[in-house]
Formats: sequence, structure tokens, C-alpha cells
Amino acid sequence: MSSKNKFSVLIVLLAVSGLILPLAPAHAVHQCGAQHSGYGGGYDDDDDDDRYYHHHYHRNGCSEVKASDFLDGDARIDAPELAQRGDYTVGVRTLRVVNRNQIDILNWSVENPNPVYNRRLKLEVWYPARLYYRDRELTTYKDVLGSGAGDPDRPLRPFEFAGRAARGAMPNLDGGPYPLVIVSHGYPGSRVLMTYLTENLASKGYVVVAIDHTESTHADKAGFSSTLLNRTLDINFVLRKMARKSNRGRGFLSGMVDADRTTVVGYSMGGYGALNAAGAGYSPIVVNFVPGGHLARLQEGTAAYAEELDLRIRAMVAFAPWGGAFGVWTPTALAGIDIPSLFIVGKQDQTSGYAAVRGLFNAAVNSDRYLLAYESAIHEIAPNPAPPLAEQHYREYIHYQEPAWDNRRLNNINQHFITAFLGVHIQGDFARYQPYLDLVQFSNDSNRTDESDPSYWKGFPNYSAIGMELEHLLPQ
Repeated sequence: MSSKNKFSVLIVLLAVSGLILPLAPAHAVHQCGAQHSGYGGGYDDDDDDDRYYHHHYHRNGCSEVKASDFLDGDARIDAPELAQRGDYTVGVRTLRVVNRNQIDILNWSVENPNPVYNRRLKLEVWYPARLYYRDRELTTYKDVLGSGAGDPDRPLRPFEFAGRAARGAMPNLDGGPYPLVIVSHGYPGSRVLMTYLTENLASKGYVVVAIDHTESTHADKAGFSSTLLNRTLDINFVLRKMARKSNRGRGFLSGMVDADRTTVVGYSMGGYGALNAAGAGYSPIVVNFVPGGHLARLQEGTAAYAEELDLRIRAMVAFAPWGGAFGVWTPTALAGIDIPSLFIVGKQDQTSGYAAVRGLFNAAVNSDRYLLAYESAIHEIAPNPAPPLAEQHYREYIHYQEPAWDNRRLNNINQHFITAFLGVHIQGDFARYQPYLDLVQFSNDSNRTDESDPSYWKGFPNYSAIGMELEHLLPQ
């Protein structure tokens, strides 16, 4: 046997015997690019029972995924200018946090009117990052199709998809602290429903945290009263949690988060929560939807609601917010929104209702506000494109997919306008970003080829500004 072969055999024997340590932690691969099942082996840096995933992820994405592949959130060739990713490399981590002693509304009864539980939330956090040896800006996200356990018409079907973020990457403190964006999904939904947007914003210098709202996800959807009660409470809890993590002297978010410049982004029932977090207290009508009067703490005009408001929320983006058609807010309540707002809706929305969303926009009279409306679009204007598995199950497919629009196109337009909106109202770069918002109201009325024409929709390639409306109303 040659000396080279003898050396190879020796290396193998030593490795098997455990005398040679691996270059990276040795773990069985559960899912390529995805975190291990369970908590990952430790408590979070707050020492308060928050769980977190350690840095030893399988974090490089599925082996068959290449950087050259088209992934959710990538810019189509006709994407508007600001849909392009920013200058930062993006990291991502998963956190589990606990909001203790919350009302367990699904177990409410006359005999037990104040049930409490420790409300556990799973969060996905994207942030500006630095890449080191073997890091790649690719990961795998996991979700399920379905609408909660026990629905025979929509059984739970797990799936995975790739994203452009380096799991467990080290944070980049050079440009920090970064403004905070909190994302709240629909009912049901998940924290990875809008990764095209969360990754994109993190690449532009934001820390973005998306919430799995317990009892409201694809996997665990339960009674509607939990969603009605907990959306705002979850949003505000996560804001406080992120601020605390940034202010502590350890942990990957230390020094990373500027919670004083927080934006809330909500879709459908997430929009319902976002409006309330932004200053629109709920009406007595919706308070009566939740048993035991427990939603009264978020009712307009009450001292309890005034105490719940977090003034660090400086802007709001509401995709097709639910509630306007059901008396959830009075005009007086909507006038309580005094931060900049961007409403996004399809003109054929069958769930929240286009007229109802426009009514919310019109009534938010103290907000510097925009309404982006898509012609011939329905309610699914906010999610990622439908995963391939959904194409085998029509009910799941239409949970994601717009019938008349390519969702990748919608994703790019959403990225563009949200970048401009936050660039003005959070980053304060009026000169750079305001021209992308100062447009003729109807894109079909714009000049489609002459970029020097004042009517041209800035940032859109020739012939591509079709089927949209952007309206701007100043506060009264």
C-alpha cells in the first residue's frame, strides 16, 4: 500500500474513532438548508425563556439550488427600478419568544372568564449581514399548505422553498442601528408568506421580523377570536422584544435595531392589526366579536388603548386590510392614524373589498397617505408566488395566486413602492425617493416611452406602467 493510501486510511480511522474533530458541527441533515427540528439547544440572550436556534444551522440551502436560479423576490426583466436588491448581504435567523400570562381566548367560558396561557410565537428575522468562509446567501424556508389541523378539505401538506439569505450569518453593524419592520400575515398565513419583501428590505438596511401568529397560521389555524384579539398585542410585544434585544450587550441583535423608527406591514388580518397598532382603535361592534369583553383594551377612546399604543411605530403599510366592510372602525378612530401610511389593494378584492379599503384610506384624514390599487386584482396581491405543490391542489393555489396578474410582477411592484415610501418616511431621503411617488394617478394615463415627460411613471421600464393607480392624500 502506498504511503498516500496509508495516510487516507489513517484519517478515516481517526475520524470514525472520534479523535479528529470535524471542521463544522456534525449533525444529521434533516432538511437541506433548513434549521433542525425543535429549539436548537439553548435559551435566547434575554434569559427570559425565549428560545433560539444556535448558529449551527444547515444554512447553505438545498444543494440543488444555485445562485443563478430565479427565486421568490428576484426582479423580472420588467421590474421597476426600486425592486432591485440593496447593497447589504442578508442574514436570517429564527427565534421563538414567549409572551407570558396572556388571555387564552379560545378557552374562555362563563365559568372561566379569564383563562391565561404563555403565548408562544415563532419569528423569522432578516438583517444586514456579513458573509464568511462557506457562507452562501441561500437558505430554505419551510411552510405547509392548509388551513389548520383537522380540515379534511385542506389537509396539511409540508413544502419547502429557497430564499436569498444566509442562515445564521453574522450581523453587519457598520450601518446600524437599522430601522425595524414588523410583518403580520393573513388568516391563515405564516412568517414566510412574504419573503420576497422581507429579504428585499433587509438588503436595503432594515431589520425585518415576521411573526407566526399562534392559532392563525397555515399549520395551527384555530378560532377567529384569537386572531381578532391578538394581532395588535403580538405586534407590540415583538416591537418591545426587538428593542430589548438590541439594547442588551449580547446576542446577534445587539446594537442592530432602531426601534424608534418602526414600520408595521400587515396583510389582510395583519392589516387589521396594523391599523390598530397605528392608532385606529376598534369600534364597539368588533369589540363584541370577542367574548368576555377582552378586546375592549384596544377600543377607541379608552385609556387602556392609549396605554397600548407604541409611539415608536412611525409608518404603516396595509395590504388589503380586513375590517372596513364590517364596522371595525369609526371615522373618528381612523382619524387617529397620524403616521404616514401606504394602502395596497386589488380593485376586485373579494375578501376585504376594494370600496372598503378605499374608505379606510379616505378616512385616515390625519395621515400622509398613499393608495396603490391594481386593476383586475383580487385579494392575493401580497404573498409570494404559489409554491409548485399548490399547483396540484386548486384551493391552495388560489390562496396565493392572482388570476389576472403574475404574482412575481406584483411582488416587484410592491418592493418598488414600499422601498420608495419607507425611503421618504423612515430614512428621510426625500430627494432620492419622493420622485418615485410623485406620479400621475392612473398609470394608463402616463407617457409610456418618454422618460422626460412629467407624466412618465418614474422607475418603470418603457410600456410597463399598466394597470395601476397611485393616489396621494395629504393630512388635513
